[in-house]
Amino acid sequence: MADEKEKQEEQKAQMADEKTDKKTDESQTSKKNTGLLKWITLAAVIVLCACAGFGVGRLFGSSRKTAANESPQKEASAQIEDLKTNDSAAGPQKSWYYVMEPVVANLDVPGVTRFVRVSLILQISSELDEKKGTDFLNTKKPVLTNWLNIYLASLSLEDIRGDKNLRRIQSQIIDAFNEKLFPGSKPQISEVLFKEFAIQ
Repeated sequence: MADEKEKQEEQKAQMADEKTDKKTDESQTSKKNTGLLKWITLAAVIVLCACAGFGVGRLFGSSRKTAANESPQKEASAQIEDLKTNDSAAGPQKSWYYVMEPVVANLDVPGVTRFVRVSLILQISSELDEKKGTDFLNTKKPVLTNWLNIYLASLSLEDIRGDKNLRRIQSQIIDAFNEKLFPGSKPQISEVLFKEFAIQ
């Protein structure tokens, strides 16, 4: 009988130990879950703060960017007003010309070195004073020459052959030059003439 009591007591002790182990495991699992939940919550808060900061930055950044874009256009408009002629008798027949220096650019032709040499004459609207306009174009000449070099280097031999292609090139040059020189205002270059267009 004593043996049975000892066995029962041992079983009770084992059961108590198992319950204690179970409670310890459950509390450790609960602590792990709580710790994991804290990290997930912290990560969610960080992501929300970052998104909110990004949104606020975009909101205020776009308003500054719009104001910054309007300022150069206003300056360009004011500059164009300064360039305009005071002569009320000026008409469309009294436009003037600005001769650009020749530009030489390698064509986009694989395996062969081919280049084009182009000299342009810009026909300028009579609205602009010739002396002021010439000074203005002289200061902007590096920008125009750079754009023209890059543009011509992007063309292939097929892109520049034939009168249809030359007219397209003239049109693209007019649009680009007017955009670079007179952004957001009336175009003042009415025509681009080829003084020289040589392919070698």
